[in-house]
Amino acid sequence: MTDLELKPIKTRKIYEEIAEQLRKLVAGGKLKPGDRLPSERELAERLQVSRASVREALSALEMMGLVEVRSGEGTYVRHVNMDSVVAPLAWVLALEKDTVEQLMEVRKILETQAVRLAAERAEEPEIREMSEALEIMRQDLETGELGEVADHRFHFAVTQATHNQILVRIMNSISDTMHQTLKISRRKMFSSKSMLEKLYHEHAGILEAVRERDAAKASQRMLDHLIGVENETLKDL
Repeated sequence: MTDLELKPIKTRKIYEEIAEQLRKLVAGGKLKPGDRLPSERELAERLQVSRASVREALSALEMMGLVEVRSGEGTYVRHVNMDSVVAPLAWVLALEKDTVEQLMEVRKILETQAVRLAAERAEEPEIREMSEALEIMRQDLETGELGEVADHRFHFAVTQATHNQILVRIMNSISDTMHQTLKISRRKMFSSKSMLEKLYHEHAGILEAVRERDAAKASQRMLDHLIGVENETLKDL
């Protein structure tokens, strides 16, 4: 019995407890498809937790496909297969780290080469699009916004600058999966002002290399950026 691989027990995160409570309400029929959940503020008050924890829990449930977050309207229970409702949240969360690692591996393969091509092929409209996305990041930094939309816009502009339509289609086809799977960890990253500043400067460095037509520098800076994102993303999983 000495060769058993046993791991220390970890305390469950607050957002997992919140998500599990809401999942059970859906599974038990107390929350039905189409029902609107209480606001983040109301949930935080009733559960006596922070709004950040509530936000992470809703992101986890959205990733599971149990709820839909509608901008400006609220969060609604989706029409879902009951199997996915009954499955414990722990099963989904257990898969999260492996999925994130694989997605980040794909990003490193695709985006380091995409930015190399972008440095060689980008035309003025695409460079302008990257620059505009970077400016929005800077404004978000000043106003305290998350900046994840501008981040996505920047990376997509890099892909478009490759002028390789197959690569653009590939990135499009996996972008939804990336967005949903990385949503929780991305919000943790984007909630830190120091991390926002770091991400802004990394993107500025990538754009600078593209403008200089330095493919090797652009590729290395993209790789450094993605490794940093990966390390930060996996830290709490």
